[in-house]
Amino acid sequence: MYVMSFVAAVPTDQKDAYLAHCRMAAEILKSHGALRVVELWGDMVPDGERTSFPLAVAAKEGETVVTGWQEWPDKATCDANMEKAMRDPRLAEMGALPFDAARLIYGGFETLVDM
Repeated sequence: MYVMSFVAAVPTDQKDAYLAHCRMAAEILKSHGALRVVELWGDMVPDGERTSFPLAVAAKEGETVVTGWQEWPDKATCDANMEKAMRDPRLAEMGALPFDAARLIYGGFETLVDM
């Protein structure tokens, strides 16, 4: 399994808009081959002095750190279909993101342990 993961900061008062965005994005990603899409709203995400999720995404007062991932069968499937998903016209129809995408961090990860 291959996982694409991200962390972002979302204005706390935009939680409903973010949830609606997540649901639509999940449908698009799954239609392009993602096996599972998980979105998580921060509940216990402490500030750090050297490292932390809030520092990583430059979270501001009134923002909540979110994270999530998409599970793909393998990297090749992810690479081929993520590009298609990003060009899917339904994504553009969703309008502006309910957060600052310039502070989003993401990456792809190879599964080492899945118990």
